[in-house]
Amino acid sequence: MRGQQSHQLFSINLSTIVKGILVVTISLLSLFSIAGLLTSLTYNYRISSHSVNQAAEQVTGKALYQLYSMENKLYSQQAPEEAKLPSLSEMAFRYATNVRYGDPRSFLGREVPGFSIFDGKILVAGEGTDYTNMPIESEPPAGVLDGGKEAAVKNTESLPIEDPVKQPPALTTDGKKRVFVYFTHNREAYLPHLEGVTSADAAHHSSMNVSKVGEMLQSHLHDRGIGTEIDRTDIVAKLNQSGQSYSHSYQASRSVVAAAQSNKKELQYFIDIHRDSLRKKVTTATIGGKSYAKIVFVVGGEHANYEKNAKLAADLHKLFEKKYKGLSRGVILKKGKNTNGKFNQDLSDKAMLVEFGGVDNTFEELNRTSAAFADVFSEYYWQAEAVQGAPAAK
Repeated sequence: MRGQQSHQLFSINLSTIVKGILVVTISLLSLFSIAGLLTSLTYNYRISSHSVNQAAEQVTGKALYQLYSMENKLYSQQAPEEAKLPSLSEMAFRYATNVRYGDPRSFLGREVPGFSIFDGKILVAGEGTDYTNMPIESEPPAGVLDGGKEAAVKNTESLPIEDPVKQPPALTTDGKKRVFVYFTHNREAYLPHLEGVTSADAAHHSSMNVSKVGEMLQSHLHDRGIGTEIDRTDIVAKLNQSGQSYSHSYQASRSVVAAAQSNKKELQYFIDIHRDSLRKKVTTATIGGKSYAKIVFVVGGEHANYEKNAKLAADLHKLFEKKYKGLSRGVILKKGKNTNGKFNQDLSDKAMLVEFGGVDNTFEELNRTSAAFADVFSEYYWQAEAVQGAPAAK
């Protein structure tokens, strides 16, 4: 009897051990299978800190506040009236179909050829900015940039004339160049100054173009003590000489920025000036009874430190809202297969792309905007210098 009980006990223990081994083996196989599946996915679909951050961005601060109030009723007493929890049905529909209720582009973005040029994400919305009036950088039609006959210029009297008598600035960079201004799409022009041109796509000129805006900005920044250098490289001519298409513009201007960084270590900020293809209603603001060309900041999202570029743009936008409300259309993030995605901003966390006005704006409006930009930027610049402890010469 005792031997039989001992044999039965041994059988039970052996069975348990076998089951345990099977459980461990199956668990390990499952673990390796899941790990293999995750590592075999393309980068865009892997679970990473970036993907978690993107998911978290879908929850607004107001909704997060509402979630806190569910745990602590004290929060509910101060919660904004419009705060509400995210719609679970909308979130499920979005992740299942990639269609977003508030973004009409998501219904057609992949189906309509060419529709992707309107793509982008609004990081900070300015007054009146939504997904129906995103900045557009359309490629000029064939023949416009091939060196043929171009339009005569007109209305040049609105170009600003240098004032020889100016008050010396309270602060100065003591002759050092701190801002580098350049033009990737250097022949982007404005219709009010081109004779006989009415098409937004054809608004290009070899001399009467965005480089004039850069000159205005340089002058206004100098008035505020900030040394500024302008690069006038004709990127279009450079592309024509190398036989490259207009889509290679940023690769061509990249060498310009890299050379400036290498040769002039004193440079801190890099501003790429463009003009939008949208029309006057969207790109014009009235402030104090005067007409201004609106600006918009474009941030490339396809590099590791784009958040720093986005923060710089957002900080400047906030200052515009404080000093020239309605002048900045906001901050737009652009990335994807149909855009450059970097805009040379990976070269410096103090690089920015700024659209100055649209095809219908005049140099008179652009000069006011350049002065406003210099005013806002100089305030930001000198505050940053004070925080960093860099002494400013007087």
